[in-house]
Amino acid sequence: MTWSTGLLGFAAGLLISVVTAPVGVSGAVFLLPVQVSVLGVPSPAVTPTNLLYNVVAGPGALLRHHRSGGLRGPLTRLLVLGTVPGVVVGAVIRVFAVPGPSVFRLLIAVLLLPLGGWLCLRTLHRAGRTAPARDSPGMSPRAITRLAMAVGVAGGIYGIGGGSLLGPILVGRGMPVAKVAPAALAATFVTSVVGAGTYALLSLTTTGDIAPYWSLGLACGLGGLCGGYLGARLQPRLPETALKLLLGVLALGIGGLYAVQILR
Repeated sequence: MTWSTGLLGFAAGLLISVVTAPVGVSGAVFLLPVQVSVLGVPSPAVTPTNLLYNVVAGPGALLRHHRSGGLRGPLTRLLVLGTVPGVVVGAVIRVFAVPGPSVFRLLIAVLLLPLGGWLCLRTLHRAGRTAPARDSPGMSPRAITRLAMAVGVAGGIYGIGGGSLLGPILVGRGMPVAKVAPAALAATFVTSVVGAGTYALLSLTTTGDIAPYWSLGLACGLGGLCGGYLGARLQPRLPETALKLLLGVLALGIGGLYAVQILR
């Protein structure tokens, strides 16, 4: 890795995580196309490299949330309980089954485009009311764990972390962003540690570009470490309406990004 590539990776991780950390998204889903198209990381090595980014970047935002007490409560435990086994299954599928990315991109676009649009419209509609509306009860613990497991499998296959999917769904079901964001980031961090370790072990017994690009992943992760701390520090200063709109816009952006890739 040249110094210019490392600097570009650091800057990309920093800028992306500042925007995404306040709503519980690590930013790996936006870093993925940067690694492939700009930094030249091949597949499937791009998946563990993205997971390595999450591992290095995660403690920045988590440290801030820990100090503010945002990691307390059962939601973090439920998400970790589901995503950890899911990411191991996803990594094995990615290495040995190598599913094509087109179906995955289509599913993400179909899920996040309407979800992001609905979240933005509902937030704007509620913001226009004179009396604040109460949030819905959300999801049952069992449903949350099942959702987390499915997201963990997707994260293990494609290295997207999981917060980009968990955040819009849970907030869309009525949970506040301030509660969802720390739990989603914690689940992303733990599953990324497990996922990166799984890929490292599989690389010892399988040929091909399976191991992460360590230097590039560390450079991107260091940028994400700084940006994630700044983003988590900004979260309490942003109103709930702004956070929900940001999450909705990110969901639209992710869905739109994959839709464009499908069309190409």
